[in-house]
Amino acid sequence: MTATTHAMTRGMVLLFAFCCGAIVANIYYAQPIIGLIAPDIGLSDTMASFIVSLTQIGYALGLFFLVPLGDLLENRRLMIITTVVAIASLLAAAFTDQPNVFLLISLLVGFSSVSVQILIPLAAHLAPEESRGRVVGGIMGGLLLGILLARPVSSVVADHFGWRAMFMIAAALMAAISVVLALTVPKRQPDHSATYGQLLGSLWTLLRQQPVLRQRAFYQGCMFATFSLFWTAVPLELARNHGLSQSEIAIFALVGAIGAIAAPISGRLADAGHTRIASLLAMIFASLSFLPAFIHPAYSVIGLAVTGVVLDFCVQMNMVLGQRAVYSLDAKSRGRLNALYMTSIFIGGAFGSSVASAVYEHGGWLWIVIVGSVFPLLALLRFLSVTERRSLAAA
Repeated sequence: MTATTHAMTRGMVLLFAFCCGAIVANIYYAQPIIGLIAPDIGLSDTMASFIVSLTQIGYALGLFFLVPLGDLLENRRLMIITTVVAIASLLAAAFTDQPNVFLLISLLVGFSSVSVQILIPLAAHLAPEESRGRVVGGIMGGLLLGILLARPVSSVVADHFGWRAMFMIAAALMAAISVVLALTVPKRQPDHSATYGQLLGSLWTLLRQQPVLRQRAFYQGCMFATFSLFWTAVPLELARNHGLSQSEIAIFALVGAIGAIAAPISGRLADAGHTRIASLLAMIFASLSFLPAFIHPAYSVIGLAVTGVVLDFCVQMNMVLGQRAVYSLDAKSRGRLNALYMTSIFIGGAFGSSVASAVYEHGGWLWIVIVGSVFPLLALLRFLSVTERRSLAAA
C-alpha cells in the first residue's frame, strides 16, 4: 500500500510533530545532567561529555543503517520496532551502575531513536509539493521543540527525583508513543525492490551524484557541532561559575526553546523560494551568536541566554531549509537522502559534544566561544564559495 498525497491533514501534522518531539528528546535528556550521572556511575569529568557524544554517534549509526530501510520496508512497522528497542535501552540506562555499560547503552539509546527520521520523510510523501515545506517545517517545529524541551524537563526531574527517574519516564513515554504510532500512522509500503545491501550501496552513489546533498550536509554538520558544543558546556558553566541549580538551569534551557519557532518560519521561506538568503543569514548570525559572552560579568547569564536563543534559531532554520532542499532531489530516495543528510549532521553534533568537556576544562568559557564561533564560520565560507561558483557558471 502506498500513501497518497491527500492524507496529510492538520491533525496529522500535529500528531507527527508530537511523536517526533517525544522520540528525539531521548537523545538529549542526558545532556544537562551529565554532571549528576558521571560521578554516580564512576565516570571522570573529562569523560562525562562522552555520554552525549555516544548517544549522538548511536543516532548517526541508526540513521545510516536503519533509516534507509524506510525506502524498502513498511514504514509504520519499522518505526514501532525501533521504538520498542528504545524502551528497552532507556530502562537499561535507568538501572545500570557501570560506566562502560552506561556508555554502551547511551549508544543504543541514540541508535533506537531514529524512527523520527522515518516519520519525517513519510510526511514529505504524504504532503503535496506546494505545501511540503510548510508541512515538514511544522513537524520539524515539534521535533526541535522536543530537542529544546528535553533539557529543562530533564533538569527539573533530576533535581527533584534523581537522574534515573528521567530515563524511566522516557521509557514510559516511548511505550505510549508506540501505541499512538500503531493506531494512527498510515501504512506505507515503498515501491523500491532493491535488497538491503544494494540500498546501502546506493548511499555512496547518491552522495556522489547530489552536490546539493553534500553541501547541505556540510553546512548543517558545522552548525550542529556548535549547537552541541554550546548545550553540552553551558550547564557546566552555569553550575560552576554562576551557582545555578538544576531547576534554574532548566529555566535557562526553556528560554532556548524559543528558537523552535524557526522551523515553521523556515518551511514557509523555503516554499516561497528564499532558501539562499535565509541560509546566508542563519550562518552569519550563528557565527556572531557568541558575542554576548563579552558583555559585563554582572549580565553574563543574560548573555549566555541570548547566545542560546540566537544559536538555536539559526541552527533550526538552516536545518529545515536544508531538509526542504534535500527532499526535492529525488522522491523515491527520500529515506536514503534523509539518512545521509541527518547522519552528517549528527556526526558534527557528536564531535561538538565530545570535545565540549575537554575544551571547557582546559580553557573555560572563552575557549567554548572561540571553538563555537569557528564551526558556523566554516559553513559560511563554504556557502559563499559555492554561491560564487554558481554565479560564475550562470554568467
